[in-house]
Amino acid sequence: MTRPPTAAQRRVIDAADPVTGRLRGTEAQLAALVGRGLAFRHPRPPHDHFLTPAGHRIREAEPEAEPAAAVVDAPRAETGVFTARVGGEEEPPDGGPSRVREVHSAWQGLLELRRMTNPDGAVDRPCGWERTHLVQAAALALEAAGHPPAGADAGRPDVRRPGGGGTDAGGYRVRASPQPDAIAVQGPDEETLRACAATLEKAGWHASEHTDPRSRTRYLLASPRRV
Repeated sequence: MTRPPTAAQRRVIDAADPVTGRLRGTEAQLAALVGRGLAFRHPRPPHDHFLTPAGHRIREAEPEAEPAAAVVDAPRAETGVFTARVGGEEEPPDGGPSRVREVHSAWQGLLELRRMTNPDGAVDRPCGWERTHLVQAAALALEAAGHPPAGADAGRPDVRRPGGGGTDAGGYRVRASPQPDAIAVQGPDEETLRACAATLEKAGWHASEHTDPRSRTRYLLASPRRV
C-alpha cells in the first residue's frame, strides 16, 4: 500500500486549485509529488505542476463523507475558494465584475484541465474531475455561459426528488439526482430549461427534459457525454 504523503506534501495538495489542480510549492515538494504519482509537470512553458487523478483523490479524501441528504442541498460558498453558483444559496458570493472574472477564469481552467487529462486532448467533452463533481461542473458551465442562478430558496422544496417542487423565479438550480451519473437542473419556466439544456449540450453534456410525477414540475436530467 502506498504510504500517505507527508504533512508538508499534504498542505501543498490541499492548497491546489480546486478546478485545475494547479500546485504551488518548492521544487523539492513538487518533485516529490511527481515521483509518487500524485502530480505531473506540464510539458509546455511555464511548466506548472498539476495534480494527477490520484492526487485529486487524496485531496478530496480528507472531508468526512456527507450524508445523502446533504449531498443534494445547496452548498455554502467557501471563503477564499471559488465555488460555482448552484442556485438557492443562502449566502451567495458577491456579484459584479470580480465575480465575472472569477467565473471566466475557472471555466478557462476547466477547459485546460480537459485538454490535459482527456486521453485525446478533447475540450468539448467533460473530464474525470467533472464526472466526480457533477453538480459543481454543471453549475460552472451554466454560470460561465451567463445564466442567472436562483436566489435563496423561498420554501425549501424537497430537492431530494429531481422535480423539487419549484424554484425562486428567475434562475436555475443544479442538484444531485437519484441517478449517480446525472444531475437535475430546475428552473422557473420551460424557456429557462431549454436555454440551460442548450448550454449544457454545448459544454459536452447530454440533457433531456422530464416531468416530476408528483409535482408535475419540469426539470432537466443531464450527464457528461462520453466518447
